[in-house]
Amino acid sequence: MTDTPAPRLKVLAAMSGGVDSAVAAARAAEAGHDVTGVHLALSANPQSFRTGARGCCTIEDSRDARRAADVIGIPFYVWDLAERFREDVVEDFIAEYRAGRTPNPCLRCNEKIKFAALLDKALALGFDAVCTGHYASVVRTPDGGRELHRSADLSKDQSYVLGVLDERQLAHAMFPLGDTRATKAEIRAEAERRGLAVARKPDSHDICFIADGDTQGFLARHLGSAEGDIVDEAGQKVGTHQGAHGFTVGQRRGLKIGHPAPDGKPRYVLDISPVDNRVTVGPVEALDVTALTAIHPRWCGAPPAGPGDYTAQLRAHGGETPVTAELVDGALRVRFAEPVRGVAPGQAVVLYDGPRVVGSATIATTTRAATAAPA
Repeated sequence: MTDTPAPRLKVLAAMSGGVDSAVAAARAAEAGHDVTGVHLALSANPQSFRTGARGCCTIEDSRDARRAADVIGIPFYVWDLAERFREDVVEDFIAEYRAGRTPNPCLRCNEKIKFAALLDKALALGFDAVCTGHYASVVRTPDGGRELHRSADLSKDQSYVLGVLDERQLAHAMFPLGDTRATKAEIRAEAERRGLAVARKPDSHDICFIADGDTQGFLARHLGSAEGDIVDEAGQKVGTHQGAHGFTVGQRRGLKIGHPAPDGKPRYVLDISPVDNRVTVGPVEALDVTALTAIHPRWCGAPPAGPGDYTAQLRAHGGETPVTAELVDGALRVRFAEPVRGVAPGQAVVLYDGPRVVGSATIATTTRAATAAPA
């Protein structure tokens, strides 16, 4: 008995201009799929985006993507999604900071752009799947459903920023790099063998729509400057700032507090209040979080039934921590087995059951060990 060959799919490969998406598109074409490359123009003025390879939205990047598509031998287009990107990612980013929260724009881009706007347009044009260079895996279940799993190489795993994808989107997602255990050097060597000029191009970093990498400067330009107080846990003023949006929970550096704490230890940002433009600081122990409530849950399959034991990841490059979680009145309640630090409203909590991504939600409130009250 011979294995049934995989169906030949009509695939739209999102090509950022980097090495990962180029190799992913090449692998999809090599597997026999009918592949078309597309670069997403996400800025109305791409010259204002960073140059080199620190971002993924420059004219240089679109040219790199086109050259890669030519080498692979696939059709290539540039799609203008700048207005949708501005509304769903950039304005959301600014609004979240205005509200005192800490968003993840890459996660929002995957949800709203690559696997909503792009996928919907691709399906309308008759494509079967969207291919990207993310390191994650889509696994077919015995009943024909789809699950999102961690990458085979955990050091490169990007399932956290894909935890917003639902089962319908996963059914049309393709991640050719997800099953590889190759090092990044080996991925680059593969690109070199394929004749892809992006083989030596550095990886992208930071936030693609902040041209100079200065997040605080970007926020100040959009939200303005307004002097406010930095206070300790007792409400005593210990310094001033030029805008609460310039801080994140857990931040230690750049506080510019005029005098040290009584115990001489460093102080960290504990809370940000945009209503009165106040930033509260305190000892690192006060950052210990024992539980959280998260809203707008999205499930990579069926939602969990009742309370359950999982692991949770709280940032893109963070580790896992054991938790119990359950849905209560549409919100996700998560309790940590051991206290964790640096948890900020606006971040995503992503639940895992082994390598499987259960789903994600946006952190609304936290419960601190020191106060046993929501923060």
